[in-house]
Amino acid sequence: MLQCLLGSRKRAAVVVSFWVLIAGLLAGGAPALDSVEDNASANLPPAASDSMKARDLVRSQLPGQNATPAIIVVRGEGTDPAASAQEAVARITSALSEAARPVQVASVISTVTAPTAAAELVSPDRRAQLVIVPMTGSPSDESFQNAVDRVRTLASDRAGSTEVAVTGPAGIATDTVKVFSGGDKVMLLATILLVLVILLVIYRSPLMALVPLVAVGVAMRVSETTGALLADAGVITVSSQTASIMTVLLFGVGTDYALIITARYREALLDEPDRPRAMQAAVRRTAESVLASASTIVLAMFALLVAVSPALRGFGPYLALGVAVMALVAFTFIPALILLLGGSVFWPGGVGKAAERSRGAGVWHRVAALVARAPVRVATTVVALLVVMSAGLISYQESFNSLSGFRTATESERGQRLIQDAFGPGEIAPSTVVVRSRDDLRSSPAPAAIAAALAGSADVTRVGPHPRFGEDGRTVFYDVVLRWDPYGSEALDAIDPLKETARVAADAAGVANATVLIAGETAQNADIRSALDRDTTYIVLLVLAIVTAVLFLLLRSLLAPLYLVATLVLSFLATLGATTFFTLTVLGDEGIGNRVTAYIFVFLVALGVDYNIFIMSRFKQELRTAPPARAISAALTRTGGVVSSAGLILAATFAVLMTQPIRELFQFGFAMAFGVLLDTFLIRPLLVPAIVRLLGDHALWPTRPARPAGPRMPSTPADGAPAAPPTETTIRTGRLLRSFTWIAVIEACTWAGLLIGMYLKYVPKTTELGVRIFGTLHGGAFIAYVLLAALVAIRLKWRLSWTTVFALLAAVPPFMTVAFETWARRTGRLPGPTPTPNPSPPRS
Repeated sequence: MLQCLLGSRKRAAVVVSFWVLIAGLLAGGAPALDSVEDNASANLPPAASDSMKARDLVRSQLPGQNATPAIIVVRGEGTDPAASAQEAVARITSALSEAARPVQVASVISTVTAPTAAAELVSPDRRAQLVIVPMTGSPSDESFQNAVDRVRTLASDRAGSTEVAVTGPAGIATDTVKVFSGGDKVMLLATILLVLVILLVIYRSPLMALVPLVAVGVAMRVSETTGALLADAGVITVSSQTASIMTVLLFGVGTDYALIITARYREALLDEPDRPRAMQAAVRRTAESVLASASTIVLAMFALLVAVSPALRGFGPYLALGVAVMALVAFTFIPALILLLGGSVFWPGGVGKAAERSRGAGVWHRVAALVARAPVRVATTVVALLVVMSAGLISYQESFNSLSGFRTATESERGQRLIQDAFGPGEIAPSTVVVRSRDDLRSSPAPAAIAAALAGSADVTRVGPHPRFGEDGRTVFYDVVLRWDPYGSEALDAIDPLKETARVAADAAGVANATVLIAGETAQNADIRSALDRDTTYIVLLVLAIVTAVLFLLLRSLLAPLYLVATLVLSFLATLGATTFFTLTVLGDEGIGNRVTAYIFVFLVALGVDYNIFIMSRFKQELRTAPPARAISAALTRTGGVVSSAGLILAATFAVLMTQPIRELFQFGFAMAFGVLLDTFLIRPLLVPAIVRLLGDHALWPTRPARPAGPRMPSTPADGAPAAPPTETTIRTGRLLRSFTWIAVIEACTWAGLLIGMYLKYVPKTTELGVRIFGTLHGGAFIAYVLLAALVAIRLKWRLSWTTVFALLAAVPPFMTVAFETWARRTGRLPGPTPTPNPSPPRS
């Protein structure tokens, strides 16, 4: 394949032309990515949660609830603030009732149109009033956002001397779109300039610095257009945050892969002057590590599919698509473009200087010598430093207030503060308690009793004066204002007690088996928190399992994946602790974004393991000609420059997210930049080599390295006769044993995937597709395993080595799968087959 793609400059030109053609065709047929973005569902709880069921009941049972309200808050000024507020409300109501108002304005609710609602619309000191403006249409549509801007203009023009602000769900949605759209172009330009400057410093060649940027541009175009097509077809969902992270992820990962491949290319040029052959050797030597790196990231992104939270579940597929495309571009487009450019790619330094720099800088020789002299001291110091950083987790807390996450002033946030100051914190986002019975409640005393019980709750400030009945008469709605900040942890904790209060009151009033639900932003955030807690546990376990499996397959070791994963976990804790301290204590954020922790873990582990993969795969290669001590020093020296450069670029690209005016992106960008730098300059060059140095021959246990005494020489018998070449039978036996071992590993891995899928399906009852996929793979792998086991037994005449004993253990999973399914059926987690009913006997 390498000869076909990279055998000459003409073939390289065909490869480059192919990618350019693909990018152009997709760009011509795909919709714009921002036209298919879904920013609404990403901030909602799972569809099956209680708060979403309550929302559906509100919309179906109460007429006119499909509109999105804009809330205009008016605060009077001057000697008589109450009178000035009333006059301003009258003018605003009149303007929004005229024929020239936006067509999206469905109605206006104020003290002018609804005087009986003055108790809810006027603040206790009468200095402030609210005007509710229900608006039709989708908040994601540009016409809706323009209508909100028109409402703001009308309110500001009619406000006079009063202070006015438009907030509420309509205002918040409009401001969110504006905040995101204002930072995308700045982020992209900053990323390109930053990466270009760093690449120019590293390569000292303008053409070589442009190669990774061109490759990232091609991969980004293919990924965005393909993602837009899939999102338009409803296969995946893409949000603004996902699109922003995709940009920096492709720049970081793409330049990393380019650095790894070009470094090996320059190294290969020392021994091979023919450029196509040198490039083929470079790609062949880096294929294993780059493939392992890309596979880890892609699988980690797909691990998010086990989540029930829309914010996490919809996050992975699009990013997995981008990394997969970037890996293909790195393997094909980047080498082909470098060959196409010829020797000019190294201008002005030339090929000789570029190849000589691949031997490693002097600083990495000194680092390797330090690790060799004092591995215990190095490992202890690094671990102690990481533990100190982790201490920042003491002040860890999460935030569910999206408005407080804007790092720029917005009118909706100013309006929320005005409401909070004038009406109390709970008035920002009241909740709706829904009580549903099997009987008609319109003539029953139960609704009044339930209202009294809710009003007496310690967490409630007030309850609406009159319960609202649904169209069926069996559903009652109570407007409840909590005494807490609706987005704070106290309010989220009050949701379940409030449900219990309503349920107990309904039972006491004679409403048996009543269904009690709560709608509103507080209840939705409570469900989001519960779902995120569940999802984070699943994702952490699954991602760690994926990383461990990839390291096991790459290094053929049972011990190495354990200590490498342990370093990743320690790095994550230190990163999260430092991020918590910096953003909460130093910058004053009210909390870590509720999804940020899961994002940090997935990305930091998936990307951080890359540098462990690069150094350990090089260590494994060096073991062929050197003992472990010299091998790890050589690996550190040879990979130090390129991996540190790659880490610096990756950290810089994620740091660009700190330019975004969104708290979640700022915190995520800081954490990733900090964590990648930890992995690049502490974990990979100091801690991992020190551990390997301390373990010595056991670093890749159970694999034990050979002990070459010098340069590798062909072995000869004692009499000096040349060694006999291996026979065809020996070669076939070796191939058979390798095939047997691989199919055993595949069989065991597919069994593990099947078991996880069965658990997710039978216990929380979520994924069925995963069970089917892994079940099919598992069945095929097991059939191949049985056939190969018979061939191995015949070939070896039933003699067993440790390899075959290990492979025979793969026979255990099928029986465990059967046992698991039997347990699932007996415990009711999997319904048994429904017996066919016997036909009724004929009547006599």
